[in-house]
Amino acid sequence: MAESRVNSADGLGSDLHLELSGTGSRRAALMGAVREAIRSGRLAPGTRLPPYRSLAVDLGLARNTVADAYAELVAEGWLTARQGSGTRVAPRAAPPPPRRRTEPQKVGGARARGQGRGRPAVGAGAPPAAAPAGGGPVRRARRAPARPPEPVHNLLQGRPDAASFPRAAWLASGRRALTAAPNEAFGPGDPQGRPELRRALAEYLARVRGVRTDADRIVICSGYAHALRLLAGTPALRGTAAVEAYGLGFHRSLLTAAGIRTVPLSLDADGARTEELASHQGVRTVLLTPAHQFPTGGPLHPLRRAAAVDWARARGGLVLEDDYDGEFRYDRKPVGAVQGLDPDHVLYVGSVSKSLSPALRLGWMVLPDHLVDEVLAAKGEREAWASALDQLTLADFIESGGYDRHIRRMRQRYRRRRDQLVATLAERAPHIRVSGVAAGLHAVLELPPGTERSVVQAAAWQGLAIEGLAGYRHPEAAGPPREGLVVGYATPPEHSFTSALDALCRGLPPDLGDSTATATATTTTTTTSTATTTSARDDAAVTRPSGSPRAT
Repeated sequence: MAESRVNSADGLGSDLHLELSGTGSRRAALMGAVREAIRSGRLAPGTRLPPYRSLAVDLGLARNTVADAYAELVAEGWLTARQGSGTRVAPRAAPPPPRRRTEPQKVGGARARGQGRGRPAVGAGAPPAAAPAGGGPVRRARRAPARPPEPVHNLLQGRPDAASFPRAAWLASGRRALTAAPNEAFGPGDPQGRPELRRALAEYLARVRGVRTDADRIVICSGYAHALRLLAGTPALRGTAAVEAYGLGFHRSLLTAAGIRTVPLSLDADGARTEELASHQGVRTVLLTPAHQFPTGGPLHPLRRAAAVDWARARGGLVLEDDYDGEFRYDRKPVGAVQGLDPDHVLYVGSVSKSLSPALRLGWMVLPDHLVDEVLAAKGEREAWASALDQLTLADFIESGGYDRHIRRMRQRYRRRRDQLVATLAERAPHIRVSGVAAGLHAVLELPPGTERSVVQAAAWQGLAIEGLAGYRHPEAAGPPREGLVVGYATPPEHSFTSALDALCRGLPPDLGDSTATATATTTTTTTSTATTTSARDDAAVTRPSGSPRAT
Protein backbone atom coordinates (compact mmCIF):
# COMPACT_ATOMS: atom_id res chain seq x y z
CA MET A 1 0.00 0.00 0.00
CA ALA A 2 1.30 3.45 -0.83
CA GLU A 3 -0.02 6.93 -0.35
CA SER A 4 0.69 10.01 -2.41
CA ARG A 5 0.48 13.25 -0.46
CA VAL A 6 -0.63 15.81 -3.00
CA ASN A 7 0.90 19.24 -2.39
CA SER A 8 -1.96 21.48 -1.34
CA ALA A 9 0.07 24.54 -2.35
CA ASP A 10 -0.17 23.35 -5.95
CA GLY A 11 -3.95 23.29 -5.74
CA LEU A 12 -4.09 19.58 -6.50
CA GLY A 13 -6.45 18.51 -3.72
CA SER A 14 -6.04 16.05 -0.84
CA ASP A 15 -3.93 12.94 -0.38
CA LEU A 16 -4.21 10.27 -3.04
CA HIS A 17 -4.36 6.81 -1.55
CA LEU A 18 -3.48 3.96 -3.93
CA GLU A 19 -3.22 0.21 -3.35
CA LEU A 20 -0.21 -1.12 -5.28
CA SER A 21 -0.48 -4.88 -5.12
CA GLY A 22 0.48 -7.88 -7.21
CA THR A 23 3.75 -9.42 -8.27
CA GLY A 24 3.87 -7.96 -11.77
CA SER A 25 5.53 -4.79 -12.95
CA ARG A 26 5.20 -1.62 -10.91
CA ARG A 27 3.64 0.16 -13.89
CA ALA A 28 0.92 -2.48 -14.17
CA ALA A 29 0.33 -2.28 -10.42
CA LEU A 30 -0.04 1.49 -10.57
CA MET A 31 -2.43 1.32 -13.52
CA GLY A 32 -4.54 -1.30 -11.77
CA ALA A 33 -4.73 0.82 -8.62
CA VAL A 34 -5.84 3.91 -10.54
CA ARG A 35 -8.46 1.94 -12.50
CA GLU A 36 -9.86 0.46 -9.29
CA ALA A 37 -10.02 3.88 -7.60
CA ILE A 38 -11.96 5.26 -10.59
CA ARG A 39 -14.19 2.21 -10.97
CA SER A 40 -15.18 2.27 -7.31
CA GLY A 41 -16.07 5.96 -7.51
CA ARG A 42 -13.34 7.04 -5.08
CA LEU A 43 -11.84 9.19 -7.85
CA ALA A 44 -14.75 11.11 -9.34
CA PRO A 45 -14.83 12.33 -12.96
CA GLY A 46 -12.84 15.54 -13.30
CA THR A 47 -10.58 14.84 -10.29
CA ARG A 48 -7.09 16.16 -10.91
CA LEU A 49 -4.27 13.70 -10.27
CA PRO A 50 -0.83 14.64 -8.93
CA PRO A 51 1.89 15.46 -11.47
CA TYR A 52 3.71 12.31 -12.40
CA ARG A 53 6.92 13.63 -10.82
CA SER A 54 5.21 14.14 -7.45
CA LEU A 55 3.48 10.79 -7.61
CA ALA A 56 6.73 9.05 -8.51
CA VAL A 57 8.45 10.52 -5.43
CA ASP A 58 5.59 9.65 -3.09
CA LEU A 59 5.27 6.07 -4.37
CA GLY A 60 8.97 5.43 -4.72
CA LEU A 61 8.70 4.75 -8.44
CA ALA A 62 10.71 5.91 -11.40
CA ARG A 63 9.35 9.00 -13.16
CA ASN A 64 9.17 7.19 -16.49
CA THR A 65 7.15 4.40 -14.87
CA VAL A 66 4.48 6.85 -13.68
CA ALA A 67 4.57 8.87 -16.91
CA ASP A 68 4.10 5.73 -19.01
CA ALA A 69 1.24 4.58 -16.77
CA TYR A 70 -0.50 7.96 -17.11
CA ALA A 71 -0.06 7.90 -20.89
CA GLU A 72 -1.53 4.41 -21.23
CA LEU A 73 -4.49 5.26 -18.98
CA VAL A 74 -5.16 8.32 -21.15
CA ALA A 75 -5.06 6.15 -24.26
CA GLU A 76 -7.50 3.70 -22.65
CA GLY A 77 -9.91 6.49 -21.79
CA TRP A 78 -9.61 6.42 -18.01
CA LEU A 79 -7.79 9.77 -17.83
CA THR A 80 -7.53 12.96 -19.85
CA ALA A 81 -4.49 15.20 -20.20
CA ARG A 82 -4.52 18.76 -21.47
CA GLN A 83 -1.90 21.48 -21.49
CA GLY A 84 -2.41 23.74 -18.48
CA SER A 85 -5.11 21.52 -16.99
CA GLY A 86 -3.02 18.57 -15.84
CA THR A 87 -4.11 14.94 -15.76
CA ARG A 88 -7.69 14.33 -14.67
CA VAL A 89 -10.17 11.49 -14.39
CA ALA A 90 -12.10 11.35 -17.66
CA PRO A 91 -15.81 12.31 -17.54
CA ARG A 92 -16.73 9.02 -19.19
CA ALA A 93 -14.99 7.07 -16.44
CA ALA A 94 -17.90 7.49 -14.01
CA PRO A 95 -18.88 4.18 -12.39
CA PRO A 96 -22.28 2.66 -13.21
CA PRO A 97 -25.05 3.10 -10.61
CA PRO A 98 -25.14 0.40 -7.93
CA ARG A 99 -27.37 -2.59 -8.70
CA ARG A 100 -28.66 -5.51 -6.71
CA ARG A 101 -26.53 -8.59 -6.97
CA THR A 102 -29.43 -10.60 -8.41
CA GLU A 103 -30.20 -8.02 -11.10
CA PRO A 104 -28.67 -8.80 -14.50
CA GLN A 105 -26.09 -6.38 -15.82
CA LYS A 106 -27.55 -3.78 -18.17
CA VAL A 107 -25.26 -2.03 -20.53
CA GLY A 108 -26.04 1.45 -21.79
CA GLY A 109 -28.94 3.71 -20.97
CA ALA A 110 -31.21 6.04 -22.84
CA ARG A 111 -28.27 8.12 -23.97
CA ALA A 112 -26.33 5.03 -25.05
CA ARG A 113 -29.23 3.98 -27.23
CA GLY A 114 -29.39 7.44 -28.77
CA GLN A 115 -32.83 8.25 -27.42
CA GLY A 116 -33.93 11.84 -27.45
CA ARG A 117 -35.25 14.48 -29.82
CA GLY A 118 -33.44 13.29 -32.92
CA ARG A 119 -30.00 14.25 -31.69
CA PRO A 120 -26.99 11.97 -31.74
CA ALA A 121 -26.17 10.52 -28.35
CA VAL A 122 -23.16 12.21 -26.83
CA GLY A 123 -21.00 11.30 -23.85
CA ALA A 124 -19.38 7.97 -23.18
CA GLY A 125 -19.90 4.98 -20.96
CA ALA A 126 -17.77 3.54 -18.19
CA PRO A 127 -14.71 1.49 -19.16
CA PRO A 128 -15.19 -2.27 -18.98
CA ALA A 129 -14.85 -3.87 -15.57
CA ALA A 130 -11.64 -5.68 -14.80
CA ALA A 131 -11.59 -9.44 -14.25
CA PRO A 132 -12.37 -10.48 -10.66
CA ALA A 133 -9.42 -11.21 -8.40
CA GLY A 134 -8.75 -14.75 -7.29
CA GLY A 135 -8.77 -16.44 -10.66
CA GLY A 136 -12.50 -17.29 -10.56
CA PRO A 137 -14.60 -17.76 -13.67
CA VAL A 138 -15.08 -14.62 -15.74
CA ARG A 139 -18.51 -13.89 -17.15
CA ARG A 140 -18.21 -12.14 -20.49
CA ALA A 141 -20.03 -8.83 -20.25
CA ARG A 142 -21.81 -7.22 -23.14
CA ARG A 143 -19.65 -4.37 -24.39
CA ALA A 144 -21.40 -1.03 -24.68
CA PRO A 145 -21.20 0.52 -28.14
CA ALA A 146 -18.66 3.26 -28.59
CA ARG A 147 -20.11 6.72 -28.17
CA PRO A 148 -18.91 10.20 -29.10
CA PRO A 149 -17.18 12.36 -26.49
CA GLU A 150 -19.03 15.06 -24.61
CA PRO A 151 -19.53 18.06 -26.92
CA VAL A 152 -16.87 20.73 -26.72
CA HIS A 153 -18.61 23.14 -29.09
CA ASN A 154 -22.30 23.97 -29.33
CA LEU A 155 -23.86 24.95 -32.65
CA LEU A 156 -27.42 24.05 -31.69
CA GLN A 157 -30.05 26.52 -32.90
CA GLY A 158 -32.34 28.61 -30.76
CA ARG A 159 -29.87 29.79 -28.14
CA PRO A 160 -28.55 33.35 -27.92
CA ASP A 161 -25.06 34.17 -26.67
CA ALA A 162 -25.50 33.86 -22.90
CA ALA A 163 -22.40 35.94 -22.20
CA SER A 164 -23.98 38.92 -23.98
CA PHE A 165 -26.89 39.36 -21.59
CA PRO A 166 -26.97 43.09 -20.69
CA ARG A 167 -26.46 42.59 -16.98
CA ALA A 168 -25.65 46.19 -16.02
CA ALA A 169 -28.51 47.71 -18.03
CA TRP A 170 -30.94 45.06 -16.81
CA LEU A 171 -29.89 45.67 -13.21
CA ALA A 172 -30.36 49.41 -13.63
CA SER A 173 -33.86 48.86 -15.04
CA GLY A 174 -34.62 46.48 -12.18
CA ARG A 175 -33.65 49.06 -9.60
CA ARG A 176 -35.75 51.78 -11.23
CA ALA A 177 -38.71 49.42 -11.64
CA LEU A 178 -38.48 48.22 -8.04
CA THR A 179 -38.34 51.78 -6.73
CA ALA A 180 -41.33 52.92 -8.77
CA ALA A 181 -43.45 49.76 -8.37
CA PRO A 182 -46.80 50.26 -6.64
CA ASN A 183 -47.47 48.22 -3.54
CA GLU A 184 -50.05 46.05 -5.27
CA ALA A 185 -47.33 44.76 -7.60
CA PHE A 186 -46.09 42.61 -4.71
CA GLY A 187 -49.42 40.86 -4.28
CA PRO A 188 -50.92 37.97 -6.29
CA GLY A 189 -50.08 38.38 -9.96
CA ASP A 190 -52.62 39.39 -12.59
CA PRO A 191 -52.92 36.55 -15.14
CA GLN A 192 -53.06 39.10 -17.96
CA GLY A 193 -49.69 40.53 -16.92
CA ARG A 194 -48.48 43.80 -15.46
CA PRO A 195 -50.14 46.80 -17.14
CA GLU A 196 -46.77 48.58 -17.31
CA LEU A 197 -45.33 45.84 -19.50
CA ARG A 198 -48.42 45.51 -21.66
CA ARG A 199 -48.41 49.24 -22.39
CA ALA A 200 -44.70 49.19 -23.18
CA LEU A 201 -45.15 46.18 -25.48
CA ALA A 202 -48.10 47.73 -27.32
CA GLU A 203 -45.96 50.77 -28.22
CA TYR A 204 -42.82 48.75 -29.01
CA LEU A 205 -44.53 46.13 -31.19
CA ALA A 206 -46.40 48.80 -33.15
CA ARG A 207 -43.19 50.74 -33.74
CA VAL A 208 -40.84 47.83 -34.53
CA ARG A 209 -43.01 44.99 -35.85
CA GLY A 210 -46.07 46.77 -37.27
CA VAL A 211 -48.43 45.10 -34.79
CA ARG A 212 -51.85 46.73 -34.32
CA THR A 213 -53.04 46.36 -30.76
CA ASP A 214 -53.58 47.99 -27.40
CA ALA A 215 -52.58 46.88 -23.91
CA ASP A 216 -55.96 45.26 -23.22
CA ARG A 217 -55.43 42.68 -25.99
CA ILE A 218 -52.01 41.56 -24.74
CA VAL A 219 -51.62 38.62 -22.36
CA ILE A 220 -48.23 37.86 -20.83
CA CYS A 221 -46.99 34.27 -20.98
CA SER A 222 -43.66 32.49 -20.56
CA GLY A 223 -43.00 31.81 -24.25
CA TYR A 224 -44.41 30.16 -27.35
CA ALA A 225 -44.72 26.70 -25.82
CA HIS A 226 -46.71 28.17 -22.91
CA ALA A 227 -48.91 30.00 -25.40
CA LEU A 228 -49.66 26.73 -27.20
CA ARG A 229 -50.58 25.04 -23.93
CA LEU A 230 -52.95 27.87 -23.05
CA LEU A 231 -54.54 28.01 -26.50
CA ALA A 232 -55.02 24.24 -26.52
CA GLY A 233 -57.60 24.78 -23.77
CA THR A 234 -59.66 27.16 -25.92
CA PRO A 235 -61.76 26.69 -29.08
CA ALA A 236 -58.96 28.39 -31.06
CA LEU A 237 -56.88 25.20 -31.22
CA ARG A 238 -59.33 22.31 -31.18
CA GLY A 239 -59.59 19.63 -33.81
CA THR A 240 -56.98 19.87 -36.56
CA ALA A 241 -54.36 22.54 -37.19
CA ALA A 242 -52.12 23.14 -40.20
CA VAL A 243 -48.41 23.56 -39.61
CA GLU A 244 -45.35 24.08 -41.78
CA ALA A 245 -43.80 20.89 -43.13
CA TYR A 246 -40.58 21.70 -41.27
CA GLY A 247 -40.80 23.04 -37.73
CA LEU A 248 -40.00 22.30 -34.12
CA GLY A 249 -41.18 18.81 -33.23
CA PHE A 250 -41.61 19.84 -29.60
CA HIS A 251 -44.39 22.21 -30.58
CA ARG A 252 -46.12 19.52 -32.63
CA SER A 253 -45.89 17.14 -29.68
CA LEU A 254 -47.59 19.70 -27.43
CA LEU A 255 -50.52 19.87 -29.82
CA THR A 256 -50.67 16.09 -30.15
CA ALA A 257 -50.73 15.71 -26.36
CA ALA A 258 -53.68 18.09 -26.27
CA GLY A 259 -55.58 15.96 -28.81
CA ILE A 260 -54.94 18.29 -31.74
CA ARG A 261 -53.95 16.66 -35.04
CA THR A 262 -51.52 18.52 -37.30
CA VAL A 263 -51.36 18.45 -41.09
CA PRO A 264 -48.31 19.81 -42.95
CA LEU A 265 -48.15 22.61 -45.51
CA SER A 266 -45.33 22.09 -47.99
CA LEU A 267 -42.50 24.62 -48.26
CA ASP A 268 -40.54 26.21 -51.08
CA ALA A 269 -38.39 29.31 -51.51
CA ASP A 270 -41.40 31.55 -50.80
CA GLY A 271 -42.23 29.86 -47.49
CA ALA A 272 -45.29 27.83 -46.60
CA ARG A 273 -47.69 27.16 -49.45
CA THR A 274 -50.71 28.71 -47.78
CA GLU A 275 -52.83 28.11 -50.88
CA GLU A 276 -53.03 24.48 -49.71
CA LEU A 277 -55.16 25.56 -46.73
CA ALA A 278 -58.31 25.51 -48.84
CA SER A 279 -57.91 21.76 -49.42
CA HIS A 280 -57.97 20.93 -45.68
CA GLN A 281 -61.65 21.13 -44.84
CA GLY A 282 -61.33 20.37 -41.12
CA VAL A 283 -58.62 22.94 -40.43
CA ARG A 284 -59.50 26.18 -38.65
CA THR A 285 -56.03 27.19 -37.40
CA VAL A 286 -52.66 27.49 -39.14
CA LEU A 287 -49.32 27.93 -37.34
CA LEU A 288 -46.77 29.98 -39.28
CA THR A 289 -43.30 31.52 -38.83
CA PRO A 290 -43.73 34.20 -41.51
CA ALA A 291 -40.84 36.56 -40.68
CA HIS A 292 -38.20 33.81 -40.84
CA GLN A 293 -39.40 30.28 -41.56
CA PHE A 294 -38.15 27.90 -38.94
CA PRO A 295 -35.81 26.22 -39.58
CA THR A 296 -35.28 26.55 -43.37
CA GLY A 297 -35.13 30.37 -43.39
CA GLY A 298 -36.69 33.10 -45.51
CA PRO A 299 -39.83 35.22 -45.12
CA LEU A 300 -43.30 34.24 -46.24
CA HIS A 301 -44.05 35.74 -49.65
CA PRO A 302 -46.49 38.71 -49.51
CA LEU A 303 -49.05 36.90 -51.69
CA ARG A 304 -48.97 33.92 -49.36
CA ARG A 305 -49.38 36.17 -46.32
CA ALA A 306 -52.47 37.63 -47.93
CA ALA A 307 -53.71 34.14 -48.85
CA ALA A 308 -53.46 32.98 -45.23
CA VAL A 309 -55.40 36.02 -43.98
CA ASP A 310 -58.06 35.64 -46.68
CA TRP A 311 -58.45 31.96 -45.77
CA ALA A 312 -58.88 32.82 -42.08
CA ARG A 313 -61.52 35.44 -42.88
CA ALA A 314 -63.46 33.16 -45.20
CA ARG A 315 -63.42 30.18 -42.86
CA GLY A 316 -63.67 32.05 -39.56
CA GLY A 317 -60.26 30.63 -38.74
CA LEU A 318 -57.10 31.82 -37.02
CA VAL A 319 -53.50 32.42 -38.09
CA LEU A 320 -51.10 31.77 -35.19
CA GLU A 321 -47.97 33.86 -35.92
CA ASP A 322 -44.73 32.82 -34.19
CA ASP A 323 -42.37 35.82 -34.37
CA TYR A 324 -39.52 34.05 -32.63
CA ASP A 325 -36.56 36.12 -33.95
CA GLY A 326 -38.11 38.91 -35.99
CA GLU A 327 -35.74 41.55 -34.57
CA PHE A 328 -32.64 40.01 -36.13
CA ARG A 329 -32.30 40.88 -39.81
CA TYR A 330 -29.08 41.61 -41.67
CA ASP A 331 -29.35 41.87 -45.45
CA ARG A 332 -32.95 42.71 -46.09
CA LYS A 333 -35.59 45.30 -45.34
CA PRO A 334 -37.70 44.74 -42.23
CA VAL A 335 -40.61 42.36 -42.67
CA GLY A 336 -43.59 43.38 -40.55
CA ALA A 337 -45.90 41.06 -38.69
CA VAL A 338 -48.80 39.39 -40.51
CA GLN A 339 -50.95 40.47 -37.56
CA GLY A 340 -50.95 44.00 -38.94
CA LEU A 341 -53.02 42.79 -41.90
CA ASP A 342 -55.92 41.57 -39.76
CA PRO A 343 -55.76 41.79 -35.94
CA ASP A 344 -59.09 39.93 -35.65
CA HIS A 345 -57.86 36.79 -37.40
CA VAL A 346 -54.14 36.69 -36.55
CA LEU A 347 -52.81 35.83 -33.09
CA TYR A 348 -49.27 37.13 -32.61
CA VAL A 349 -46.80 35.50 -30.20
CA GLY A 350 -43.34 36.79 -29.26
CA SER A 351 -40.82 36.45 -26.45
CA VAL A 352 -37.39 37.52 -25.21
CA SER A 353 -35.96 34.00 -25.49
CA LYS A 354 -33.83 34.86 -28.53
CA SER A 355 -33.38 38.60 -27.99
CA LEU A 356 -32.38 38.49 -24.29
CA SER A 357 -32.39 35.07 -22.65
CA PRO A 358 -34.66 32.02 -22.34
CA ALA A 359 -33.94 32.12 -18.61
CA LEU A 360 -36.28 35.11 -18.20
CA ARG A 361 -39.37 33.09 -19.27
CA LEU A 362 -41.17 36.15 -20.62
CA GLY A 363 -43.38 36.17 -23.70
CA TRP A 364 -46.58 37.74 -24.92
CA MET A 365 -49.68 36.98 -26.93
CA VAL A 366 -51.41 39.71 -28.95
CA LEU A 367 -54.92 38.30 -29.19
CA PRO A 368 -57.99 38.96 -31.25
CA ASP A 369 -60.47 40.65 -28.93
CA HIS A 370 -62.83 37.67 -28.78
CA LEU A 371 -60.08 35.35 -27.47
CA VAL A 372 -58.82 37.45 -24.54
CA ASP A 373 -61.36 36.20 -21.99
CA GLU A 374 -60.99 32.57 -23.14
CA VAL A 375 -57.19 32.66 -22.78
CA LEU A 376 -57.41 34.32 -19.37
CA ALA A 377 -59.87 31.66 -18.24
CA ALA A 378 -57.42 28.97 -19.37
CA LYS A 379 -54.58 30.71 -17.55
CA GLY A 380 -56.35 30.89 -14.19
CA GLU A 381 -56.97 33.51 -11.57
CA ARG A 382 -53.32 34.20 -10.73
CA GLU A 383 -50.08 34.54 -12.64
CA ALA A 384 -48.19 31.29 -12.09
CA TRP A 385 -45.37 31.65 -14.62
CA ALA A 386 -43.92 35.11 -15.22
CA SER A 387 -42.47 37.04 -12.28
CA ALA A 388 -44.09 40.43 -11.74
CA LEU A 389 -40.67 41.92 -10.94
CA ASP A 390 -39.22 40.63 -14.21
CA GLN A 391 -42.21 42.09 -16.03
CA LEU A 392 -41.67 45.48 -14.43
CA THR A 393 -37.96 45.34 -15.25
CA LEU A 394 -38.64 44.50 -18.90
CA ALA A 395 -41.15 47.36 -19.11
CA ASP A 396 -38.52 49.83 -17.91
CA PHE A 397 -35.87 48.22 -20.15
CA ILE A 398 -38.10 48.82 -23.19
CA GLU A 399 -39.22 52.33 -22.23
CA SER A 400 -35.70 53.50 -21.36
CA GLY A 401 -34.37 52.44 -24.77
CA GLY A 402 -32.17 49.72 -23.31
CA TYR A 403 -33.94 46.99 -25.26
CA ASP A 404 -33.47 48.80 -28.59
CA ARG A 405 -29.80 49.40 -27.87
CA HIS A 406 -29.27 45.75 -26.95
CA ILE A 407 -31.01 44.54 -30.11
CA ARG A 408 -28.89 46.80 -32.33
CA ARG A 409 -25.69 45.66 -30.60
CA MET A 410 -26.56 41.97 -30.89
CA ARG A 411 -27.69 42.38 -34.49
CA GLN A 412 -24.19 43.60 -35.35
CA ARG A 413 -22.52 40.81 -33.37
CA TYR A 414 -24.62 38.04 -34.89
CA ARG A 415 -24.12 39.48 -38.36
CA ARG A 416 -20.34 39.27 -37.88
CA ARG A 417 -20.71 35.65 -36.83
CA ARG A 418 -22.95 34.93 -39.81
CA ASP A 419 -20.37 36.51 -42.10
CA GLN A 420 -17.58 34.46 -40.52
CA LEU A 421 -19.58 31.27 -40.97
CA VAL A 422 -20.26 32.01 -44.65
CA ALA A 423 -16.65 33.04 -45.32
CA THR A 424 -15.24 29.95 -43.62
CA LEU A 425 -17.47 27.65 -45.63
CA ALA A 426 -16.65 29.49 -48.86
CA GLU A 427 -12.96 28.90 -48.20
CA ARG A 428 -12.98 25.37 -46.79
CA ALA A 429 -16.17 23.81 -48.15
CA PRO A 430 -17.29 25.79 -51.21
CA HIS A 431 -19.39 22.85 -52.39
CA ILE A 432 -21.72 23.22 -49.36
CA ARG A 433 -24.62 25.57 -50.02
CA VAL A 434 -25.69 27.91 -47.19
CA SER A 435 -29.26 29.19 -46.96
CA GLY A 436 -31.53 31.17 -44.65
CA VAL A 437 -28.78 33.59 -43.63
CA ALA A 438 -30.37 37.00 -44.21
CA ALA A 439 -31.99 36.96 -40.76
CA GLY A 440 -32.21 35.03 -37.53
CA LEU A 441 -29.66 33.18 -35.41
CA HIS A 442 -29.09 30.05 -37.52
CA ALA A 443 -28.30 28.92 -41.04
CA VAL A 444 -28.98 25.76 -43.02
CA LEU A 445 -26.15 23.90 -44.71
CA GLU A 446 -27.56 21.81 -47.54
CA LEU A 447 -26.00 18.35 -47.86
CA PRO A 448 -25.89 15.75 -50.63
CA PRO A 449 -28.66 13.12 -50.43
CA GLY A 450 -27.97 10.32 -48.00
CA THR A 451 -25.26 12.12 -46.03
CA GLU A 452 -27.06 13.97 -43.22
CA ARG A 453 -26.99 11.20 -40.64
CA SER A 454 -23.31 10.41 -41.14
CA VAL A 455 -22.37 14.09 -41.05
CA VAL A 456 -24.22 14.62 -37.76
CA GLN A 457 -22.43 11.59 -36.32
CA ALA A 458 -19.08 12.84 -37.59
CA ALA A 459 -19.72 16.22 -35.97
CA ALA A 460 -20.46 14.49 -32.67
CA TRP A 461 -17.11 12.69 -32.85
CA GLN A 462 -15.50 16.09 -33.44
CA GLY A 463 -17.00 17.23 -30.13
CA LEU A 464 -19.61 19.36 -31.91
CA ALA A 465 -23.29 19.51 -30.91
CA ILE A 466 -25.38 20.12 -34.02
CA GLU A 467 -28.67 18.98 -35.55
CA GLY A 468 -29.81 17.85 -38.96
CA LEU A 469 -33.00 18.79 -40.77
CA ALA A 470 -34.52 15.32 -40.37
CA GLY A 471 -35.68 15.98 -36.82
CA TYR A 472 -37.73 18.98 -37.93
CA ARG A 473 -39.65 17.30 -40.75
CA HIS A 474 -43.33 16.58 -40.18
CA PRO A 475 -43.97 12.82 -40.31
CA GLU A 476 -46.68 13.31 -42.95
CA ALA A 477 -44.79 15.79 -45.13
CA ALA A 478 -44.99 15.05 -48.84
CA GLY A 479 -42.07 14.78 -51.22
CA PRO A 480 -38.47 13.72 -50.67
CA PRO A 481 -36.85 14.91 -47.43
CA ARG A 482 -34.26 17.66 -47.50
CA GLU A 483 -30.82 16.85 -46.13
CA GLY A 484 -28.89 19.47 -44.24
CA LEU A 485 -27.50 20.84 -41.00
CA VAL A 486 -29.17 23.48 -38.84
CA VAL A 487 -26.25 25.58 -37.58
CA GLY A 488 -26.91 27.93 -34.67
CA TYR A 489 -24.13 30.49 -34.79
CA ALA A 490 -25.27 32.60 -31.80
CA THR A 491 -24.53 30.16 -28.99
CA PRO A 492 -20.72 29.69 -28.83
CA PRO A 493 -18.77 32.28 -26.83
CA GLU A 494 -16.62 34.64 -28.88
CA HIS A 495 -13.33 32.98 -27.97
CA SER A 496 -14.41 29.54 -29.21
CA PHE A 497 -16.47 30.39 -32.28
CA THR A 498 -13.57 29.89 -34.68
CA SER A 499 -12.79 26.50 -33.13
CA ALA A 500 -16.45 25.51 -33.46
CA LEU A 501 -16.36 26.34 -37.17
CA ASP A 502 -13.17 24.30 -37.56
CA ALA A 503 -14.89 21.30 -36.00
CA LEU A 504 -17.88 21.85 -38.29
CA CYS A 505 -15.75 21.92 -41.43
CA ARG A 506 -13.87 18.77 -40.43
CA GLY A 507 -17.14 16.87 -40.30
CA LEU A 508 -18.57 18.01 -43.64
CA PRO A 509 -18.60 15.63 -46.61
CA PRO A 510 -15.89 16.19 -49.23
CA ASP A 511 -16.51 17.65 -52.65
CA LEU A 512 -17.26 14.78 -55.03
CA GLY A 513 -16.34 16.84 -58.06
CA ASP A 514 -19.81 18.17 -58.91
CA SER A 515 -18.84 21.40 -60.63
CA THR A 516 -22.46 22.47 -60.86
CA ALA A 517 -22.96 22.25 -57.12
CA THR A 518 -19.72 24.11 -56.51
CA ALA A 519 -20.73 26.89 -58.88
CA THR A 520 -24.12 27.16 -57.20
CA ALA A 521 -22.51 27.37 -53.76
CA THR A 522 -20.14 30.08 -54.95
CA THR A 523 -23.03 32.06 -56.40
CA THR A 524 -24.99 31.70 -53.15
CA THR A 525 -22.05 32.94 -51.09
CA THR A 526 -21.55 35.93 -53.37
CA THR A 527 -25.23 36.75 -53.18
CA THR A 528 -25.11 36.60 -49.39
CA SER A 529 -22.14 38.95 -49.24
CA THR A 530 -23.95 41.55 -51.34
CA ALA A 531 -27.46 40.86 -50.15
CA THR A 532 -28.21 44.48 -49.37
CA THR A 533 -29.38 44.72 -52.97
CA THR A 534 -31.47 41.56 -52.91
CA SER A 535 -35.20 41.34 -52.47
CA ALA A 536 -36.98 39.68 -49.57
CA ARG A 537 -37.80 36.78 -51.86
CA ASP A 538 -34.09 36.05 -52.35
CA ASP A 539 -33.50 35.96 -48.61
CA ALA A 540 -33.95 32.25 -48.12
CA ALA A 541 -31.50 31.26 -50.88
CA VAL A 542 -32.94 27.77 -50.82
CA THR A 543 -33.44 25.35 -53.69
CA ARG A 544 -37.07 24.76 -54.58
CA PRO A 545 -37.72 21.07 -53.90
CA SER A 546 -39.91 19.13 -56.26
CA GLY A 547 -42.35 18.40 -53.45
CA SER A 548 -42.31 19.61 -49.91
CA PRO A 549 -39.43 19.94 -48.96
CA ARG A 550 -36.99 26.20 -31.37
CA ALA A 551 -38.21 24.89 -26.78
CA THR A 552 -39.32 28.01 -25.78
